[in-house]
Amino acid sequence: MTADIRAGAPTHRPAPAAAEQPTPRRRPRPGRFGVHIFLMGVSLAFLAPLLLAVYASLRPYEETAQHGYFSFPRHLSFEYYRRAYTESGMGKYFTNTLLIAVPGVLITLFLASFVAFAVSRLKLRGGLVLLMFFTAGNLLPQQVIVTPLYVLFNKVPLPWWMSDSLTMYDSYWAVIIVNIGFQLGFCVFVLANFMRTLPQEILEAAIVDGAGVWTQFWRITLPLCRPALAALGTLEFTWIYNDFLWALIFISNPDKLPVTSSLNNLRGQFFTDYNLLAAGSVLVALPTILVFLVLQRHFIAGLTLGSTKG
Repeated sequence: MTADIRAGAPTHRPAPAAAEQPTPRRRPRPGRFGVHIFLMGVSLAFLAPLLLAVYASLRPYEETAQHGYFSFPRHLSFEYYRRAYTESGMGKYFTNTLLIAVPGVLITLFLASFVAFAVSRLKLRGGLVLLMFFTAGNLLPQQVIVTPLYVLFNKVPLPWWMSDSLTMYDSYWAVIIVNIGFQLGFCVFVLANFMRTLPQEILEAAIVDGAGVWTQFWRITLPLCRPALAALGTLEFTWIYNDFLWALIFISNPDKLPVTSSLNNLRGQFFTDYNLLAAGSVLVALPTILVFLVLQRHFIAGLTLGSTKG
């Protein structure tokens, strides 16, 4: 080999690598920077009341009365949270709220999934009219039907194991049914539009394999709607949990009221400790925050699914 090189035999030498040029950095566009500033400002505006409530709940009322709520803290403690939970009886009211919110969310999603499947996946005559009917129900002001529902629930009988008053009035069922009625249209609208984005070939293959309508719904369509159901479940639980109007109208027994009404127990007749009331408000808001944190991944997935489909 040395002789060939000395004789001038051609050799294969690797071509010199081209000099890698540094990738130019993208300069941040002023428009995107402005959007980030705007979103940060909106986020802080929404978080400001909650942060102020948390800050006030950790300070004694005498300190804030003397120096103001925006002053530097001199003493911080969780005493108000202990007092808010014990003096208002929140444990009992939390249980009442779960007895209303959990069945309301489950029944709403169950019925809405049936209607959405029939409207979007089955070829029904008048399906679009039915969808418009459910959607239009959300446009009805709630205050308009307060009096008719009050009279109606006083005349609807229930067995003793469902209601102590033997009527729909003064029972959890009254609040549950009203929440289902008002939330059903929104859930049908969202689920129907989500089911339309699912590939039709999946149902066609199932029909070829002999799957009936129930199998198409329960074993094929419903599992694919899990992100949308999680997102709706989070929203519905928050809305029903925070409801105060219907429970105040249709429940007369104070021991059956939901947790939102327990804050009234922290208000005195001649004096109100707003720091104690802030601590109670934070305790009331904690369950909805925990539900969102647990279902955050499914909630965001349910909101963004279908956004990239052309």
